[in-house]
Amino acid sequence: MWLAKTKAELRSQLNTAPAPIILVPTMGALHPGHASLIDLAREKAGSSGTVLVSIFVNPIQFDRAEDLEKYPRPLEADLAICNDHGADGVFIPGSGEMYLPDRSITVTETSLSCHLCGASRPGHFDGVCTVVLKLFNLTRCDAAVFGEKDFQQLAIIRRMVRDLDLAVEIIPNPTIRETDGLAMSSRNARLTPEHRADAPRIHRALKTASSGKTPEQILSMAREILQESLTGKIDYLSLVNAETLTPAHNLSSPTILACAVFYGDVRLIDHIRF
Repeated sequence: MWLAKTKAELRSQLNTAPAPIILVPTMGALHPGHASLIDLAREKAGSSGTVLVSIFVNPIQFDRAEDLEKYPRPLEADLAICNDHGADGVFIPGSGEMYLPDRSITVTETSLSCHLCGASRPGHFDGVCTVVLKLFNLTRCDAAVFGEKDFQQLAIIRRMVRDLDLAVEIIPNPTIRETDGLAMSSRNARLTPEHRADAPRIHRALKTASSGKTPEQILSMAREILQESLTGKIDYLSLVNAETLTPAHNLSSPTILACAVFYGDVRLIDHIRF
């Protein structure tokens, strides 16, 4: 497995990398959910293609400086997971390699990012779109694998590919969960024991609410369970149209029940599809 720390090193490696190139973009702190993304990329690339993992904690998508500072960076363990799950190469650039000091171009999405995480994290998806587009260009990938846990992110990246005519196939991978239902996330490692014990209520609230018959009932059922927490604080709880991500006023179209919950300064997201 080769490593590239600079764009020049990446270009050199890709000059002889066999197609197809399947990219798995990550911010590191890899867990079994990420491993499943690499496994899927390996399956799509076949034995003769190239699986490339990027590890880059993207500073321009963080809306809170303390979140960026505390984001875990266990590089040695991350590289072991990449190697064990069949990655052919890993791109691990620094911030200075990805962004020039006088950079002045940002990719902005103006529809799907207006609700959910986009509403509570201004500028977050501008940072996501910008770094993902750069990674697509730098890696010359044929396809990229993204987890469905970040449902809004996946929808926005698909929209970017469509609207900018990018020749990249977006491959989704289902949410991977702990045995108690908590969606796997790199941020889970920062939960205190008390917060970790309570956090599975997020998925329990969403699942329980799925039996509701109206949007009002669904939201009420989920909110009741979430508000019973002594340690968690709701950032948002929304029922949205699965295509437009705008608030759903009925259940006649596919819908998503999504939420974000703070445990201390750790923000966890989850959703279920109706």
